Amino acid sequence: MVNEPAVTPERMNAFSDGVFAVIITILVLELHPPREASFAALLELWPTAISYTISYIFIAIVWVNHHHLLRFPDVASQRLIWSNFAHLFAVSLIPFATAWIASTRLGAVPVAFYAGDFFLVNVTYLLLCLEAVDRSAPHKVEPRARSMMRIRSFATLAVFAAAGIVALRYPIAGMALICLCLFVYLSPARIIGGSDESGQIQDSRS
Repeated sequence: MVNEPAVTPERMNAFSDGVFAVIITILVLELHPPREASFAALLELWPTAISYTISYIFIAIVWVNHHHLLRFPDVASQRLIWSNFAHLFAVSLIPFATAWIASTRLGAVPVAFYAGDFFLVNVTYLLLCLEAVDRSAPHKVEPRARSMMRIRSFATLAVFAAAGIVALRYPIAGMALICLCLFVYLSPARIIGGSDESGQIQDSRS
């Protein structure tokens, strides 16, 4: 009996890129133009513009972090594959949450759900880090860098949780807290380092 070839990190990464592309496509399909041909009608869609912009930036940040993270494992283990699927599931909910916020004009519960989805994305990202770095390639990342990565993730988890709670009473304040978290993830290269063949730690921007 011939054994089937194992899934490689490159194949998993390619599949993930396709999923991210579909998610962004679905996100933009939720944009509906105003029925009236006026700037006033366009300005009335400000909740849609805000939620779409935040979601697009967040998906871009998630993709960049995901891209850097999957450079480390040499083998796609079953746990890594399923951790990746869990992460993609959380990200796939963003278009739904975005559309709900837009249709309710920053309603309290939709914004709280939005923050909750970001919380879930972050939790699954931590699981992915555990499999991609701590278990698959601990020698490729300095212990200090891994610690910083965890601290940043746990800090943003706390802020996302707070944003969800605050949003139930003050939706705009909840959105502000969500935006605050997004800035933390704009530069993953400062947190995650790689190694070359000689074992020297490199900045992941190289």
